[in-house]
Amino acid sequence: MIDLIPQFGNVIYTIGAFIVALSVIVAVHEYGHYIVGRWCGIKADVFSLGFGPVLWSRPDKHGTVWQIAALPFGGYVKFMGDADAASTGTDDKFDGMDDETRRQTMHGAPLWARVATVAAGPVFNFILSMLIFGAILFFRGVAADPLTIDELRPVPGAAQTLQPGDEILSIAGRKTPLVEDLGDFIDDLPQEASMTYELRRDGQIIDVTASHPYPAYVSGLTPGSAAMEAGIEEGDFILSVDGEPVPTFQALREKIGASDGKTVLLAVWRDGEVTDVALKPRTMDLPRQDGSFETRYLIGITGGLLFSPKTETPGLYRVASYGVSQTIYIVRSSLSGLYHMAAGAISSCNLRGPLGIAQTSGEAASQGWTSFIWFIAVLSTAVGLLNLFPIPVLDGGHLVFFAYEAISGKPPNERALRILMSIGLAMLLTLMVFALTNDFICP
Repeated sequence: MIDLIPQFGNVIYTIGAFIVALSVIVAVHEYGHYIVGRWCGIKADVFSLGFGPVLWSRPDKHGTVWQIAALPFGGYVKFMGDADAASTGTDDKFDGMDDETRRQTMHGAPLWARVATVAAGPVFNFILSMLIFGAILFFRGVAADPLTIDELRPVPGAAQTLQPGDEILSIAGRKTPLVEDLGDFIDDLPQEASMTYELRRDGQIIDVTASHPYPAYVSGLTPGSAAMEAGIEEGDFILSVDGEPVPTFQALREKIGASDGKTVLLAVWRDGEVTDVALKPRTMDLPRQDGSFETRYLIGITGGLLFSPKTETPGLYRVASYGVSQTIYIVRSSLSGLYHMAAGAISSCNLRGPLGIAQTSGEAASQGWTSFIWFIAVLSTAVGLLNLFPIPVLDGGHLVFFAYEAISGKPPNERALRILMSIGLAMLLTLMVFALTNDFICP
């Protein structure tokens, strides 16, 4: 029983992180429906966070009952005239209503108001993602030109010759470019353990020998990855793979890529001590810039520079642009991934269900607030995108019905609408069962 306590604690932590992440995303999504509906003159009877028995409720001055329910795995807004939380109507929904009251219902509102109200949920999810991505960039800052050392990382087995405040003029005889071009510059450097740096220090130009600027340093971990499960932590250095030294992160990546999925033995340096860690690389389908995918063996670590560069606070335009571009990238990658899964080009294990998402949320939370909030932004984008799919019962299905109404001049038949809703619910449940199955059978 004592041995089970840590496992039980991890389960509670994972479930708690999942509930927090999902509650934030659902609350923002449903609030989008609610507030835009109110702006459009549609009255909301109930705003519920969760389903099932009501734990707490309170009416506001607009007549909307705000409530928290016992099952915290979703939520809904029930507008006036709705028969249920899915905003379906009834055949007699307008019986006994005057024109003013009818205008306040979802089904009696003008088409433009209904479209705006339904679309607002996914749009608010995208806005949440953009705000989070932009805020993280704003508070973290961006590396400033010229490239200047702000803080040094401890280097295994070598005296540190670089100093905070050093301006790096060149590395291995190559002039240091602008920070935005630093990635390609580092990739083109010799893959050697040490090299010559030309520095400006206290107004003087000096040369020193130091480690490669992009060593096999662990700056981040992918939730659920082989590295995280093996106990590798941020701040570790990977010294060798199967006894062969890896002086750079690129060398590490090449060794892992050539492993063919066989178990590898890593020598990991942490706080002056070296530990051997055995783990098995996993295949991952990674998106390319052109929208295609490549399958590679990975252990799930992110590299980082030998030092923390001096940063500056980005302007609002750059922050906003980053938030928008990051959200668009996730949408494009998700759609491309679904297409390639349907075509059989990549594994269907890339689609995970609630258990996989819950596990990822717990692991993201264990890495700190920044990682967890970033995960919420990614998941918010995914929820917004999923809700735009043209499946009845989802927001995208409602928008399709509205498009039909705009073209034909009349709403779909109520009986046909109920049949389509049932089909949509069956499709959604099938997708959920498939994703849940992946949670159990996929590595």
